[in-house]
Amino acid sequence: MASFTLTGLLKQVASEFPDRRAVSVSGKFDLTYAWLQELVEKAASRLLAAGVTAGDVVALTFPNNVEFIIMFLAVIRVRATAAPLNSAYTSDEFEFYLSDSDSKLLLTSKEGNEPAQSAASKLKIPHITATLSQADSEVTLSSTQTELNRDSVSVSKIVNEPYDVALFLHTSGTTSRPKGVPLTQLNLASSVRNIISVYKLTESDSTVIVLPLFHVHGLLAGLLSSLGAGAAVSLPGASRFSASTFWSDMNKYNATWYTAVPTIHQIILDRHLSKPEPVYPKLRFIRSCSASLAPSILARLEEAFEAPVLEAYAMTEAAHQMASNPLPEDGPHVPGSVGKPVGQEMAILDENGVQQKVGASGEVCIRGPNVTKGYKNNPEANKSAFGFGWFHTGDLGYFDSDGYLHLVGRSKELINRGGEKISPIEVDAVLLSHPDIAQAVAYGVPDDKYGEEINCAVIPREGSKIDEAEVMRFGKKNLAAFKVPKKVFITDSLPKTATGKIQRRIVAEHFLAQISTAKVPKFGA
Repeated sequence: MASFTLTGLLKQVASEFPDRRAVSVSGKFDLTYAWLQELVEKAASRLLAAGVTAGDVVALTFPNNVEFIIMFLAVIRVRATAAPLNSAYTSDEFEFYLSDSDSKLLLTSKEGNEPAQSAASKLKIPHITATLSQADSEVTLSSTQTELNRDSVSVSKIVNEPYDVALFLHTSGTTSRPKGVPLTQLNLASSVRNIISVYKLTESDSTVIVLPLFHVHGLLAGLLSSLGAGAAVSLPGASRFSASTFWSDMNKYNATWYTAVPTIHQIILDRHLSKPEPVYPKLRFIRSCSASLAPSILARLEEAFEAPVLEAYAMTEAAHQMASNPLPEDGPHVPGSVGKPVGQEMAILDENGVQQKVGASGEVCIRGPNVTKGYKNNPEANKSAFGFGWFHTGDLGYFDSDGYLHLVGRSKELINRGGEKISPIEVDAVLLSHPDIAQAVAYGVPDDKYGEEINCAVIPREGSKIDEAEVMRFGKKNLAAFKVPKKVFITDSLPKTATGKIQRRIVAEHFLAQISTAKVPKFGA
């Protein structure tokens, strides 16, 4: 049964590789697999003593530190549900997420989190801090609200089951109220196995975590898949990604790969162009996911770092990964494609549930052991997302003749200009091939004549003098006439989610508001 639960898989790996490095905190210390397993078991016993029981939802808001990793694994070890939250949320946002998840406990690092604690206090949710004591080889739990039971409670008799809900996350909610996604031990174990399989991760691999661990990309693809393979992960010393220290950490820990969103790849690439490192590690591959990676950026990354860049396709409801380009020895990686399905069934369906032929676009639908069984307390969302025996992703795409998936865009983001359907991803990719454009986002706006028209926002490359006229000229040269943006905004920043994804809807709203002004201000200004 071990292979059907994430906790069982991790325990098995710890017994196989007890002395191998599991987790490092840059410049501070390393944890072996045996030590990590010991810390998790002791922390789990502390949670039991604090009253956490099977089925309880425990909210965690931490920076990317070792305490988060230990407490996350300890929560799911006692058959409770971990609900990681972005530490940058406001008090009102924390109140929504804590309430919607029905959290019974808030866990933070010893520094605490004032907005989270304020929301928890309002909802009468107890707050406990967790601190790793290396000397005692355990995590200390503390509370200012109540006296915690210090007695040791054994977890040895607790058996994790495949259908225990281990993780509770929310969708990003860019177009509606965020939806709660419960993911089971089986969902997580399946996704971890899929990621390990397609990238052939082993105990010889090592990576540096650059994404927040409260998000499914960093948590599943970066952390848990590495731990499930007996590989090593390193956390930046400052608990967050920094372009200035990234390559020194990659070199120090003999990294063989890393995964990131396109925005971070762009930052890493820009740093390389302006301030190259004396030496770069020899990487097996670079993974990109969570947003579309323009083929021109992929080519620049491969040229700069001499490693294949493998674009993948994932979403929270699938416990992250759904498709990926393969390693070079397993087939070509196709720029502009997110690769082939990995570990689950995938189909392109029309609105009547009919599977589409090769080359024909429709909605990407999936089913498999990694896919959630449904949103929490949201029958309307479940009715629209689950139909014809499939989970409907809301993404539009098609399979080419080699079985590679090409995404056209979100069904809600597709631009309908007088009956002509325009993929904003396609327009982004063309504009990003201009040497003076660092970032580009195309989006639809209301139009009296065509129903919708296409606009775009562009961030120039550093030192570039590119203007609206040049962007329009380049667009007219490389795009069909109806796909050329009718307005171009030159800016120096774009709104992003906490994980670096650009939100087209927010971009559109912002620039529509600025259309009558001569100057486009920075976001947040």
